[in-house]
Amino acid sequence: MSNDRFAPEIWVSGEVLIDLIPKDGQKIAIVGGGPANTAKALAKLGFNSCFIDGMSTGEYGERAKSELLAAGVDLKYSKSSKLPICTADVTLDSSGSASYIFTIAGTATFDFSLDWLPKPQTNHPAVLHVGTLGTLIEPGATALHQWASSVSDYAPIVYDPNIRPSVQPDRDLYEASVAKWAAISSVIKVSDDDLAWLYPNENEIAIAQRWISEGLALVVITKGSSGLIGVTSQGVISVPGVKVNVVDTVGAGDTVGAIIVEAVVEKGLAALHGELLSSVLSRAAKAAAITCSRAGAQPPSKSEIEE
Repeated sequence: MSNDRFAPEIWVSGEVLIDLIPKDGQKIAIVGGGPANTAKALAKLGFNSCFIDGMSTGEYGERAKSELLAAGVDLKYSKSSKLPICTADVTLDSSGSASYIFTIAGTATFDFSLDWLPKPQTNHPAVLHVGTLGTLIEPGATALHQWASSVSDYAPIVYDPNIRPSVQPDRDLYEASVAKWAAISSVIKVSDDDLAWLYPNENEIAIAQRWISEGLALVVITKGSSGLIGVTSQGVISVPGVKVNVVDTVGAGDTVGAIIVEAVVEKGLAALHGELLSSVLSRAAKAAAITCSRAGAQPPSKSEIEE
């Protein structure tokens, strides 16, 4: 799907998994995982999107592989594995918001190690997007962080913590993980719910401004139907949400992450403030709304966003 304009590789690392989503009294298997959703969204935007994870050769793993390839995602850096894929048992509340119970241990999904992760000094990615459980689950998360630190010498890192308290309920440990990843990142995309759980009783803008003072270029806070906030050293930008009939919210934040990466690649980090940042956030709000109008994580194409 890439062309000359988008020839540079965008690296996306973290997990692909199977979401078991309730429908008509049954559980339907749908390919998910925040980073995999972002990789799909980037491919559908026309980028050379390279997804980096352990890929199970089991039935569910092959389904995940097929869907990623069908979306135009490049899997050349992923590791084929006989281990099973991670599954997430999804519960939807009355508003369509999702919560998850994960099966993690012994899966290909979190089998990160330095011996197979691609070398940034020879492959030169334009951006690394990383996050969710891949940055948390040990021992793979330590290897992933060491690798990402080397990538940060060559490309900006967009980090999405995508907090999952059901996996790690210890707030102090989670906060330490986020701080470690923030220290090597240029951009953080985070939800207001993530911030409320991670830093209770702290103002979300103040948290973002603290990250900016510590060296990040941009923090984007997603607020569901209330829109998005972008924080840089030059100020705070807010945009409203786009009204839509919500089927579910699965993948909406991951779609926002893809729009942020798109802006970093096309506009450059230094330019993302003021009116340009406002335009990017409005585009992200529209893209997320389209994702919310569909079951599961099905991000829009570039043409759908620009209709």
